[in-house]
Amino acid sequence: MITDADVERWLREDVGHHDVTNDVPGETEGRLVATESGVVAGIEAAQAVFEYVDVTVRDAVADGTYVDAGDVVLWTTGPARATLRAERVAVNVVGHASGVATRTRRAVEAAREVDPEVTIAATRKTTPGLRGVEKRAVVAGGGDTHRLDLSHMVMVKDNHVAEMGLEDAVAHVRERASFATKIEVEAETSEQAARAVDAGADVVLLDNMTPSETASAAVGVREAAADAGREVLVEASGGITIGDVPAYADAGVDVISMGSLTHSAQSLDLSFRTGD
Repeated sequence: MITDADVERWLREDVGHHDVTNDVPGETEGRLVATESGVVAGIEAAQAVFEYVDVTVRDAVADGTYVDAGDVVLWTTGPARATLRAERVAVNVVGHASGVATRTRRAVEAAREVDPEVTIAATRKTTPGLRGVEKRAVVAGGGDTHRLDLSHMVMVKDNHVAEMGLEDAVAHVRERASFATKIEVEAETSEQAARAVDAGADVVLLDNMTPSETASAAVGVREAAADAGREVLVEASGGITIGDVPAYADAGVDVISMGSLTHSAQSLDLSFRTGD
């Protein structure tokens, strides 16, 4: 949910205390136009920005829509002064979110060519203050949000293992977590991955392994899970690029998580135009 506080912060950053540039009289109509093809996201945020300054959004395409260069994604009507003050913030948010959605769609399509059941997921490597926008953009591109924050799932990482040991770390969080909370354990070797299953992990994250190492470790996780009589999800992560996705999708994992969906997405180029 985009709050008034979010919008106020964005506008305050851009407008400052004395805006002469956009002191334009009268009413105007505006349109946000894609200047390259991609998947649109961030429309809710843009609408919130315009409506905060009493500019009406007449129509807009839905998040997740694929557009070509020249397509209009949003139309506005309202005071020219307010429209011009809001447009750069709206363009920046939609451009960034659409870049995330477009990159996610590419990763999803690359995975589905190999295995339609593999999920492409984001990570917590998001821009501070923009996590909600970026996570929604991942969904618009067909991906999964993964954890929205630290409360959504317990993840036992290398630092926890270094401090407490793998088995003790899992036992420690199991005592404190709700019965409804899944526990994921990061593993850097096949041996660690099997130990994670034995320790009670619900999800095993195979971190920074090659596709062949991932495939071998995934087999070990499946076997250990079968011996334990329960289902354990297998996730691959760690510097995976879109070009790498097919190889990891073919490695027998359930989830491929990619920080690059959010931290390395190139903004989709958009232009806001007023008048005829």
